[in-house]
Amino acid sequence: MNHPTPRPEFFNFDNGPAAVLAFAQSEYDTRLAGLRAIMAATDVDAVVLTSMHGIAYYSGFLYCSFGRPYACVVTQDQATTVSANIDGGQPARRSACDNLVYTDWQRDNYWRAVRECTGSARSVGIEGDHMTLSIRNGLERFLQPEKVVDIAPAAMAQRMVKSKAEIALIREGARVADLGGEAIRDAIRPGVREIDVAMAGRNAMELEIARAFPDSELRDNWVWFQSGLNTDGAHNPVTTRALRCGDILSLNCFPMISGYYTALERTLFLGEPDPAARKIWEANVGAHELGLSLIKPGVKCCDIVAEINAFFAERNLLQYRTFGYGHSFGVLSHYYGREAGLELREDIETVLAPGMVVSMEPMLTLPEGMAGAGGYREHDILLVGEQGAENITKFPYGPEHNILAC
Repeated sequence: MNHPTPRPEFFNFDNGPAAVLAFAQSEYDTRLAGLRAIMAATDVDAVVLTSMHGIAYYSGFLYCSFGRPYACVVTQDQATTVSANIDGGQPARRSACDNLVYTDWQRDNYWRAVRECTGSARSVGIEGDHMTLSIRNGLERFLQPEKVVDIAPAAMAQRMVKSKAEIALIREGARVADLGGEAIRDAIRPGVREIDVAMAGRNAMELEIARAFPDSELRDNWVWFQSGLNTDGAHNPVTTRALRCGDILSLNCFPMISGYYTALERTLFLGEPDPAARKIWEANVGAHELGLSLIKPGVKCCDIVAEINAFFAERNLLQYRTFGYGHSFGVLSHYYGREAGLELREDIETVLAPGMVVSMEPMLTLPEGMAGAGGYREHDILLVGEQGAENITKFPYGPEHNILAC
């Protein structure tokens, strides 16, 4: 009797030449060396990265989960991305390290592939801020480590200081965001829908990324363009609302070049704002400019917040502040990634250092029915240097520039 050939649990699929990644191989080697230093300091034999940002940072491969788990397994002598068979050879082509494909012929082949990479690791590092209970249970069952160590805080600290190559990419992202902002401003007029304006900005950014980065992944660039009541939240979705004279507008451009997020955010008005609205807008611009002046090496995040809070409190506006005043940049998106240790909030005591990249983005939201109602936000990106900070956002802000004819 003939027995069918057993289907593989996992296999290598090097299908075609390697893709051109966002960074040179030496950049990924340096990042892995940093992670291996963390492993040595914490007595970790193997790290199982599971987050999109963690895997992308160390390997260059940005996965699309669609309900399937992924990993980048790092030991002292090897790094391997673990991907689902549905992706074919794309993960291997876009990984700056080895790749292993797992199949779904039977349950838990993912963990069998991960175990192939970790071997008999005694101590395993994880991203505790990302790993779900079900994934943690699988790790315990298949790898059976003596010790599990959360390396996420240390890995985040590594990501917070950017390399020269990362900063060059972020500069380009800021430039592309400015172009998207110009396209948005040109598309604004009464009767045009939010979605129409947003598409104009997104199309401009994607065309420029395709021109300037012809080898990059072209995905996940987006625009949130909001008007009227829809400006009250920073992350409100685009709607089909038609613009009207007198509207407060919020322009938000987010180019994503190979997983690297940059942003431009501006308040605009379609027609002259009333005196109450202009007063709120000018106060938020004042807070923005104060914040820009405070970003420099050696300053604590929480101390920056305290000064801006005092500025708003003096004007009886602090209660309308919506969130923190800024955050880090790098491998992140609206659905993955965050360097929470580098946010401008009251509870963050991180000291700014050269190589860090942060935004300044104060926002005030006044509710409907109140004079000056709406959401006001400005957003610039700053590179922290040895002596001060460089603002790489060039799109103008404030009433002198962003009141559009109606």
